[in-house]
Amino acid sequence: MSFYLILPNIRSCHNVGAMFRTADACGVDKLFLVGYTATPPKPQIDKVALGAETWIPWESKKDLKRLILTLKKKGFLVVALEKNDSSIDIANLDLQLQKNIALVVGNEVEGVESDIAELCDVVVHIPMYGKKESLNVSVAAGIGMYVLKSKLKNLKS
Repeated sequence: MSFYLILPNIRSCHNVGAMFRTADACGVDKLFLVGYTATPPKPQIDKVALGAETWIPWESKKDLKRLILTLKKKGFLVVALEKNDSSIDIANLDLQLQKNIALVVGNEVEGVESDIAELCDVVVHIPMYGKKESLNVSVAAGIGMYVLKSKLKNLKS
């Protein structure tokens, strides 16, 4: 079973660092830093990641669409974290017997672009109960990673 996190065009090094740290806590196997997402070593990433950037495997990629298609060919379920007309509550995602998952999070301003969401196997969202309709990308990614890892662990039992 493999669990990957894909970070396309993340503007803030602090968000990248936070997602490295949370990815470690959630048992993510590898991060893909795509497009202009900053890569370690970088002081702003390192400060927030608290070392996770040194032991979590990561790879830099330029082309998000090519990465998604490659992962799908390798049998990954590619999940976009974005609220749109076809997204489902992440709590209701049925992984069935899926073993390999890649979670795509969105850019801080644009989210997951519609053409990327269409390329993914499923689009999930985190329900919002307050006035704001969105979360910081690192917070949303943390919730997404935790929920998906919990679902994967339940498949094993």
